[in-house]
Amino acid sequence: MQYRKLGSSDLEVSEISLGSWLTYSGGVEADATRACTEAAFDAGINFFDTANVYGRGAAETAWGEILSAHPRDSYILATKVWGPMSDDPADRGLSPAQIAKQIDASLARLRTDYVDLYQAHRFDPSVPIEDTIEAFQRVVEQGKARYLGFSEWTTEQIQAAVDIAGPGLFASSQPQYSMLWQAPEAELLGLCAADDIAQIVWSPLAQGVLTGKYRPGRPVPEGSRFASEEMSASKDLVYSDAALEAVQRLVPIAEEAGMSMPTLALAWVLRRPEVASAITGASRPEQVYDNAAASGVTLSADVLAAVDEALGTAPVTGPALAPLAQPGVKHR
Repeated sequence: MQYRKLGSSDLEVSEISLGSWLTYSGGVEADATRACTEAAFDAGINFFDTANVYGRGAAETAWGEILSAHPRDSYILATKVWGPMSDDPADRGLSPAQIAKQIDASLARLRTDYVDLYQAHRFDPSVPIEDTIEAFQRVVEQGKARYLGFSEWTTEQIQAAVDIAGPGLFASSQPQYSMLWQAPEAELLGLCAADDIAQIVWSPLAQGVLTGKYRPGRPVPEGSRFASEEMSASKDLVYSDAALEAVQRLVPIAEEAGMSMPTLALAWVLRRPEVASAITGASRPEQVYDNAAASGVTLSADVLAAVDEALGTAPVTGPALAPLAQPGVKHR
């Protein structure tokens, strides 16, 4: 496993990280969650990403039990705030009160005194940005988080925050990024690089579509993510005949290069120096090891050219507003 610096922070994160979005929030049983997490440690993965809203605390609780058995300095832990945590419509967003409440709740579930990275899961245009920034800064001042990040903010929102608090406010950005979702290349990567904000990208395997196991015109394989009601909620983002056909054109490219489809897809994401880590999900330990194998793999210019040709017009090349994201910025 190789490691990269996380933006302006002093954190060195594994190129492949383990996430818990659709898996450890309820889609995967406890024993499998533990097995995958332990496999991650074994593979050299040191970066674990979750969120309070994943299963409304279920993913954090699962990892709190598992990770707390490891020395705290042996892993880098990230969580997020923004999503609805109950049926109360006020129990969501990025108000100062909500941030203060949710960081304490997350720390309790995660069984730790601090997280290494605390992220705004989306932007909250209903709250003055100054209020949100000051609330996040207090979390750091209180020692409850070492660094701050955000996920799926627009370039306008990022720039507004940097203008107020300076480029050192955030260490990371977490966008969707894969061969099939290339939107961040349009504007986001360049803006963040100028402010030393690294990318930790979600869905680099397009929720498993880039493994090649889903075939156009055929039912989803039994036991796969999209066969699970709990784990297929965001299927429409990446699942289409055009995408599946493009992926099948990638299969012989991977074979000729002597690598698996996951390795090809993850190495493609990691070819960009702006990307510090690719967040992967796994429901079985062998998937963790397969994903980890992509660290340190360099794709030749010929392979990259073949990938571009095979993908054709299938990828989203953006800019594109992320799911659940809202544009606009409110000031005091």
